Amino acid sequence: MDKYLIINADDLGSFLGANVATFDLLESGCITSSTVMMPCMWARQACHWAKEHPEYAIGVHLTNTAEWGKCKWGPVAHEGTESLRDEEGYLWTKTEEFEENADIDEARRECLAQLALARKLGLNPSHWDNHMGTLYGISTGRVEMLQMILELSAEVGLPFRFPLNGIAGPEQEKALETGVPRAVIEMLFGNVRDFIKERGIVCPDYLVGHQYDDDNKQSYETFREYMFEFVKSFPAGVTETFIHPGTENGEAITASGAGIHRFWEYSVYKDPQFQQHLTAIGIKKINYRDLAAMRA
Repeated sequence: MDKYLIINADDLGSFLGANVATFDLLESGCITSSTVMMPCMWARQACHWAKEHPEYAIGVHLTNTAEWGKCKWGPVAHEGTESLRDEEGYLWTKTEEFEENADIDEARRECLAQLALARKLGLNPSHWDNHMGTLYGISTGRVEMLQMILELSAEVGLPFRFPLNGIAGPEQEKALETGVPRAVIEMLFGNVRDFIKERGIVCPDYLVGHQYDDDNKQSYETFREYMFEFVKSFPAGVTETFIHPGTENGEAITASGAGIHRFWEYSVYKDPQFQQHLTAIGIKKINYRDLAAMRA
């Protein structure tokens, strides 16, 4: 079986630097997809750009948290979203806070509001996913949140980021650091997989995200070396990996202590040698529109 890879740039629309870097990576063919954070300041520019460039697979990054202390945003829906807001009226900071406080109907309303705004601004979404994994319900075991977004995905006819083949890779192992037992999560994946197939929802086989640790975040060179090895681990089938590209002096550097890592991610994927490496190890890049056609 061939190795297909969707490379999705999350957080489009969050900052100007994220937009500049993502547009460049899409135009140069270095990544294949992206998703827009609709509550954020630069979402309008991202949607207008997507309208002018329909050849790229750009979707909606359903956003229920505002995790950066120096930069906050609230829900798109102005009414009926009280449970999604903190005491200052912004979205909750942590995934756990969202899951513990969110009313399921209000969460659904906000998902639809973000999708409606994207379309109003000219975006024809190729897919949607969720920022910080809030809609998986894994952090607190709130499985009805995942059921809600899967039912909604079937209703609106959009592919959704959910790994059909269960827990694999560092990002999924990280999910097991919650208080939810592994056996429960494995059972959940099995039930969800059956539901997805019954409803005809388009999803990738695997979701694998890179990690930062004390070794690979010492410098750009150590991170680059790590990434060359990391992509060798991608299995046969359709894998999605996600990055958060940004420019070197973008606002994310100030808003988030991890801002420089966003520039590293942009730089690695822009690197011609890295792109050649992907081809050399047998990876075929596709986007979410390609995946939908494959699963039709």
